[in-house]
Amino acid sequence: MKHRLSPALAALAVALFPMSALAQEPARLDTGDTAWLLVSSAFVLFMTPGLALFYGGMVRRRNVLNTFMLVHFALAIITLQWVLVGYSLAFGHTHGGLIGGFDMVMLRGVGLDLRKTIPHMAFMAFQMKFAIITPALIAGAFVERMKFSAYVVFALLWTTLVYDPVAHWTWAEGGWLLRWGVLDFAGGTVVHLTAGVAALVCALVIGKRINYPREKAPPHNLTMTVTGGGLLWFGWFGFNAGSALGANPLAALALVTTHVSASAAALSWVVVEWKHRGRPTMFGFVSGLVAGLVAITPAAGYVTVGSSMLIGLASGAVCYAAVLLKERWHYDDSLDAFGVHGVGGILGALLTGVFATKAMNPDGADGLLAGNPMQLARQAAAVLIVGAYSATLTWALLKLVDKLVGLRVSADDEREGLDQTQHGESGYVM
Repeated sequence: MKHRLSPALAALAVALFPMSALAQEPARLDTGDTAWLLVSSAFVLFMTPGLALFYGGMVRRRNVLNTFMLVHFALAIITLQWVLVGYSLAFGHTHGGLIGGFDMVMLRGVGLDLRKTIPHMAFMAFQMKFAIITPALIAGAFVERMKFSAYVVFALLWTTLVYDPVAHWTWAEGGWLLRWGVLDFAGGTVVHLTAGVAALVCALVIGKRINYPREKAPPHNLTMTVTGGGLLWFGWFGFNAGSALGANPLAALALVTTHVSASAAALSWVVVEWKHRGRPTMFGFVSGLVAGLVAITPAAGYVTVGSSMLIGLASGAVCYAAVLLKERWHYDDSLDAFGVHGVGGILGALLTGVFATKAMNPDGADGLLAGNPMQLARQAAAVLIVGAYSATLTWALLKLVDKLVGLRVSADDEREGLDQTQHGESGYVM
């Protein structure tokens, strides 16, 4: 004969032993969380064509299709890399907190089972979109002069040896930066810091464009760049709010902090530029909003809305100043990948350590202003370590790729334009 607890005794047992009750309760699919993550994945994917427009409008017309190709090709090649081995390296069973190993190669074991309240497959797809856009961001440093074949080899190797390990350190269960308490809500360190530092190394190793900086190369289609910036702003809500991994209050917080930071940074950049150059520009506005989006990314789910405004104001001014450095130091970061993404990622990671508060996210940490200066120290150490790792591996990979296929197109090909010499196409029929 089977005996069942009465409802009253069952309720008493749960009240007295809540952890036991929770431990026995199976994971349950939340359709709202799943729907939001799927939509967010589409938002983040949409950012890659947006980046192509953003970058494509800034180059000379003879290089617009090549720039589009650099960004879009990552959609295909990094997707396959992620399925084959990337996801396993980034989120597989940890090996000393450093790398994920090969237990999920070809998505083995990644099915419709649940990861908290969402399908494991949905989580994998969401993270794939982050991996796709990161090497595409680096391309902004070397457009108009790098061989397409060199880019393909470099993007594959860099994603495997830089992005995947840093993603594991920061986000995977057992990752050493996660265990250490470093905060990165949506990729300020994993995406923007790694890509921005790599961009600077690429600009230095590959060298300047012909006649730079004597020959100015203003954007050939600023309306295209502004349109791309708008798409990035739109897609970034999936980037940051989607990182809450559910339709919940944390997603709402990340959405609002993202929007406020972008708005504040656009305003800040324009005001500083207006004061410095005498005129406010649309190009400055769209550059500022991207700087604000970059800087809030690590902090989006950990700070108050007021703090996000301060992060945005700071990032607009600081990234504007960082972009001016290439004129003083004479390096050719063509589309300011380091000045915006690298510097914005560094600033955002550090300010996360200043403004983070457990009052907004109990799973986070208190920062400097909440009485925990150690959090800022952790964030700073992570910036130094990840930055040094990305710089060292990027330099080594560039040297390897140069020996394999050569990095740079010939001077004649550069003058003619990479649309024709690399792809046999033209973006415009005049």
